[in-house]
Amino acid sequence: MEKENALAESIWIADLQAGYDAACKKLLSEKIVLAWILKSCVKEFYDLEPEDIATRCIEGLPSAPELPDVGDKDVPSRIIGSNTEDSTICDGVIRYDIRFRAIVPLSDCWTVLLMNVEVQNDFYPGYPLVCRGIFYGGRMLSSQYETEFTKSHYEKLKKVYSIWICMNPPKYRRNSINCYEIHEEQLIGNVKESVQNYDMLTVIMICLGSPEDDNYEGILKLLQVLLSYKIGRDEKRRILQEEFEISMTQEIGEEVDHMCNLSEGLWKTAMEKGWAEGMEKGWAEGVEKGIEKGMEKGMEKGMEKGMEKGMEKGMEKGTVIGARQVNDLNVKLVESGRMNDMIRAAADRDYQQMLFAEFGI
Repeated sequence: MEKENALAESIWIADLQAGYDAACKKLLSEKIVLAWILKSCVKEFYDLEPEDIATRCIEGLPSAPELPDVGDKDVPSRIIGSNTEDSTICDGVIRYDIRFRAIVPLSDCWTVLLMNVEVQNDFYPGYPLVCRGIFYGGRMLSSQYETEFTKSHYEKLKKVYSIWICMNPPKYRRNSINCYEIHEEQLIGNVKESVQNYDMLTVIMICLGSPEDDNYEGILKLLQVLLSYKIGRDEKRRILQEEFEISMTQEIGEEVDHMCNLSEGLWKTAMEKGWAEGMEKGWAEGVEKGIEKGMEKGMEKGMEKGMEKGMEKGMEKGTVIGARQVNDLNVKLVESGRMNDMIRAAADRDYQQMLFAEFGI
């Protein structure tokens, strides 16, 4: 029965975690949230306002595995190539969290970027995350063949971004954003290629922190507030509305509430589980420490008593041996007729030792 209960609890926690992860991806799929990410991390959008990016630059609805297919009724056209599953015979399957197309308005035209956003809980999954980001970006480039261009028209290749939101980074990386992209270096000569011909892949690592860490502002604060399971729904709503001007539409409000409900369940379970495990561990460590301390004290007391007893025995033995040596010396001196030496040895310890050596005593 106990194993059954433990299994049921594990399944329930796993369901909560899966629901929480899905809710995170759904919230991040909101255009206004993606707009803030693009505004803060993607250089092509630095000069635009989040509201403009949300309404003009994110084509259709972002695609995430948990989002239902809404068809064409709410958007002018479907997103091309935004499937979250990328499969090839040789390279296997990649399942992206979120993929969408972003349109960059230029002075006389526009260009398209292919975007990928990933939410990552484990910062050390057994490999550097940035390597996975580069791999995802590479797949997004290679998968454009026969979708964005055909034959040898590589000039139609579209730039890709893989953006990673790390929720539990190590302390030294908290509240930081790093960019990894392709740069040109002139090894010989001063020839320069047009940037748009090689600036095709960028990986962004967004490492969240807490209010106690430096740089807790802007997109870092927005994402931390949005995804945190410690901040209550009312506080979330207030910060999103007042500090980031994100309107609490019915859909966003419901998603925030849903994630908060899941967060509360996870937090309560974690607290209860942590309390029980902490008590059990504390008890075990207490017993272990008690035994260790007892042995340490016992050894100290034993050594103290042993030394005391040893000194006592040693003094007794030393006294007997010393008396025997003196008696043997006196006999030798009397036999040798050296009474003056015997009298002198009784008063002079060094002279006595010299006589011991002389007679081999």
